[in-house]
Amino acid sequence: MRAAALLLPLLLAACGNLGAGDFTRALLGGGEPDRLAIAEAESAEVEGTATLRLGLGRREATAALIHTQGQRRLWRAPGGVVVATDGGRVVASSGLPTMIMATRFDGPDPLADPRALLERSAEARRLVDLSGAARDPASMRFGLAFDCRLRAARTDQEAVILVEERCRVTGLSPVTNLFWVDEASGQVVQAEQWVGPGLRPMRLDFTE
Repeated sequence: MRAAALLLPLLLAACGNLGAGDFTRALLGGGEPDRLAIAEAESAEVEGTATLRLGLGRREATAALIHTQGQRRLWRAPGGVVVATDGGRVVASSGLPTMIMATRFDGPDPLADPRALLERSAEARRLVDLSGAARDPASMRFGLAFDCRLRAARTDQEAVILVEERCRVTGLSPVTNLFWVDEASGQVVQAEQWVGPGLRPMRLDFTE
């Protein structure tokens, strides 16, 4: 079983603290800062050798690469929005109203070899741990089971594969994730992914 939990301490540490000015200009009704609004406003200041463009609803922000461990990468945007990716998949997040604390796969992730999905679809199961932004124990859910089927097809865009992942999740509405893959390299270049109940899919652009 492959776990993203090893990244959790780094993820939490990367969130950092917000100054008083951040709170006065971006407070939510529950007292939590709208970190994605801060990230959007301050993304022009992001510098780094590698960046990831994030989108959630109408908000967009740029995150800088701050840590790499094999295919696992940790990205931080201004305001404390942090996303951990494994290849092209979000496996942990922080700074959002709902946070993914860990993702654990029961077997290999078919997205690791997206070109193979052109020939046949594949099934995968993973367990996800969630928390509210304040990390209140009452908001935490552990071992949320995702039973998924992945299939791929070539698109009208030259040398680009679209991988569609449809998942059944106990107690939640069905989930659909989309991954656009460069066929030559097998790398995810863009994606739209579920990042928590009640949130719109997160858009990711790795081509920045």
